[in-house]
Amino acid sequence: MKVGGFSRFVMVCLCAIWLLLSACNRKKQEAQPDHPRLTPNVAMRDVTFRSAALNRDMQYRVVLPASIAAVAKLPVVYLLHGGGGNFRDWSNSSDSATFAERGLILIMPEGNDSYFVNASERPQDRYEDYIVNDLIADVESKFPVAAGRATRDRGSLHGWVRSGQTRIYHPELFVFASGISPAVDVPSRPFSIQRIQQWRRHGSIFGPWGGQARRNGDPFVLAQSADPAKTPYLFLTCGNQEGLLPANRNFAALLEHRHFRYEFHVVPGGHDWNEWDQRLPSVFQSLFEHIGPN
Repeated sequence: MKVGGFSRFVMVCLCAIWLLLSACNRKKQEAQPDHPRLTPNVAMRDVTFRSAALNRDMQYRVVLPASIAAVAKLPVVYLLHGGGGNFRDWSNSSDSATFAERGLILIMPEGNDSYFVNASERPQDRYEDYIVNDLIADVESKFPVAAGRATRDRGSLHGWVRSGQTRIYHPELFVFASGISPAVDVPSRPFSIQRIQQWRRHGSIFGPWGGQARRNGDPFVLAQSADPAKTPYLFLTCGNQEGLLPANRNFAALLEHRHFRYEFHVVPGGHDWNEWDQRLPSVFQSLFEHIGPN
């Protein structure tokens, strides 16, 4: 699936996560025990498949209703983890599994520290192609997913930068996109000697400062040229104690100025799973309103 012309505007949609990527610069933590927070009415499956875009095996976690009628086709939500995280984060650190009880298939892919983008200086790391071309195809070949944009959503956690771009680059793929604590300013962050390692890493992903590759990955630049009528509905939240709040306010103001269909909520809390988990009911409520009762 090629990216070109207008369709290069997206998800950090949130959600289907836009976006996705991490707003924070957490150090990689040692592997944590895998303790998914499931309910008796859902089932979980971990899948390993070969990604042509990355030329290596990749994993994703699936949470879906425990009982599905033989002829049923369900809407799918892609949940993208943040920086320093992995494909187990959503199931282990939030109550996201409860929403599968309402007839959704939740897909949680591994993204490493990629921001789910085709890296500018690492040709082997084509993570956007992996999501858009490889992952969606594999999911739809293995699970009872309702095909088509109207039943496909992308949700992302604090890593909305790329998922947001994907929702803007690929508006034909997703009907809803959400970003919780999205790092919309990552491609435009100026040099800081205190964050020299982060600067170098961002350069390898988004390209050199001031270059066209970095502009192509900047949500603020993309939102200037995207067609609001063709862009998925955007749901954004940010905690009132987060350093990301000013950038998110500015991005929401741009969406308002250009008449995008969106909502933006400033909520109590900081950049942590406690805040993000509390936001999920409102995110999924908005999702259900926009995909319809069927």
